[in-house]
Amino acid sequence: MKTSLLALALLVPAATEARQPAPAKDQGMVSAADPRAAAAGVEILRAGGSATDAAIATMLALNVVEPQSSGIGGGSFWISHAASGALSTIDAREEAPAAADARWFYTPDGQPLSHRDAVPGGRSVGIPGALRGMALAHRASGKLPWAQLFAPAIRLATNGFQATPRLVNGMKSYGDHVTPETRALFSAPDGSPVAIGATIKNPQQAALLQRIATQGPDSFYVGPQAQKIVTAVNTAARNPSKMTLGDLASYDAKNRPPVCVKYRVYRVCGMAPPSSGGVTVLMILKQLERFDMAKLGKDSAQAWHLFAESSRLAYADRDLYVGDPDFVRVPVQGMLDAKYLASRSALISPTTTMASVAPGTPPGAPARTRAPVSEVTGTTDIATVDAKGNVVEVTTTVEGYFGSGITVDGTVLNNQLTDFDIVPEKDGALVANRVEGGKRPRSSMSPTIVYGPDGKVRLAVGAAGGSTIIAQVAKAIIGVVDWKLSAQDSIALGLLYAPGHVAAAEKGTRIEAMIPALEALGETVRVTPLGLKANAIERVAGKWVGAADPRSEGVAMSQDGTVTQIQRVGALQRAPE
Repeated sequence: MKTSLLALALLVPAATEARQPAPAKDQGMVSAADPRAAAAGVEILRAGGSATDAAIATMLALNVVEPQSSGIGGGSFWISHAASGALSTIDAREEAPAAADARWFYTPDGQPLSHRDAVPGGRSVGIPGALRGMALAHRASGKLPWAQLFAPAIRLATNGFQATPRLVNGMKSYGDHVTPETRALFSAPDGSPVAIGATIKNPQQAALLQRIATQGPDSFYVGPQAQKIVTAVNTAARNPSKMTLGDLASYDAKNRPPVCVKYRVYRVCGMAPPSSGGVTVLMILKQLERFDMAKLGKDSAQAWHLFAESSRLAYADRDLYVGDPDFVRVPVQGMLDAKYLASRSALISPTTTMASVAPGTPPGAPARTRAPVSEVTGTTDIATVDAKGNVVEVTTTVEGYFGSGITVDGTVLNNQLTDFDIVPEKDGALVANRVEGGKRPRSSMSPTIVYGPDGKVRLAVGAAGGSTIIAQVAKAIIGVVDWKLSAQDSIALGLLYAPGHVAAAEKGTRIEAMIPALEALGETVRVTPLGLKANAIERVAGKWVGAADPRSEGVAMSQDGTVTQIQRVGALQRAPE
């Protein structure tokens, strides 16, 4: 069902609502975690922009209205399908400053910081990559002028936007680490927390975006703006950094080859390392391929048990082997080797749960020691398609809620370096994801494109939520491919998240009712709100159809301005992302 864009008038600024005639042929579509951002992307599509242009405009608008999750102070991964059939990815993940070493997150007396203590301040800030990723994508497949893509975001920051429940509740519940300057941006004039629905203006950010629009992306990485960033992180009250102007000036986004496998009759493609998402999603799917997931169905406890077991195996390998491929040898080909995955799948029983799970030894794997890493549940996801059939799926993040807590010119700086393993070795061996200067931390972001048997794009999907992202994306693909659900219904399904022995059943979903049956299969299950957030666009009967997570404030908006109707889940909407 559809509902008019006017139904979202309280959230979408009037400047983006003016309708233009729908294109004569196929329509473009934007799915994003906020309707104001989706409207920004649609505005660009109506102006003749490409899917890439729309994705950039949407990301910039999210920078303004969803500052707790993403922005140009963070990083991103892109996967793009061109109408010509070409598939490409962009790694715009943050990097550690050159001065970072294995003891980057240690106290002066030689003790490692806890993840919680490492987040606040300058040392957790990686060199932001999102803007370089946008620039690389725009050079390759943008149509409209660079500056035009900034216009919707600049309007939002200048004229103001209404604070959402996620922003307000995020500051209240997860904003203890933010600086006074950051808190003031999202507070009432008397210093109290801003109310849901209150108007927030960010003139500093508007001016920053205008400078970048006019002067280009280099203006963020060199000169006065770069000096502001370096000064902010190096003089932070907590955990000051050792970032240099050279660190910013030398940063580049990178094209990397996508990783793809065939799942049943579908081709599934994702992001290569340093994202662990692409490889891990593909491993989960391939390990399940020998089971008749379609016959079991979405309401089968056995199906979810199989999903949990496959997840455990894939996460174990992911934790051990995946890091920045420019620094460590990542056995991607071995991890996706058909014989290896068949051997891992053989460990899965339909009737019992594995007593313990250990990483395997894929072909070409180096000797390595597993070490845990904490990932917090931030991030946002965007899917866009234009009338010509170009498709973009991008996941972008500042890591935790409000990142490091530091803002520069009204823009949040990430805490992405806490995605590294803080302790660099275990049992005398170095871990793959240890901190090193110039290195990019491992990520769970999993932007994914699925091709149908006809070779055409069937689904573009991604998610937010720390390491749950991988399970969310795998679940959505199984929902569409095996259970013949719409992308919207697949995203809305509850999740059984099992990165280790204990599985988390998403509170308030049907998974809860399956717990007795899951326990009969040997599963150890706890109930918890997972705060999931996914977005997707799918191709159905020759038309593009959007989907957005009912737990979030997200929408899917077509080029004619109509919005996919979503049955919101109130209790989950306020959960952490």
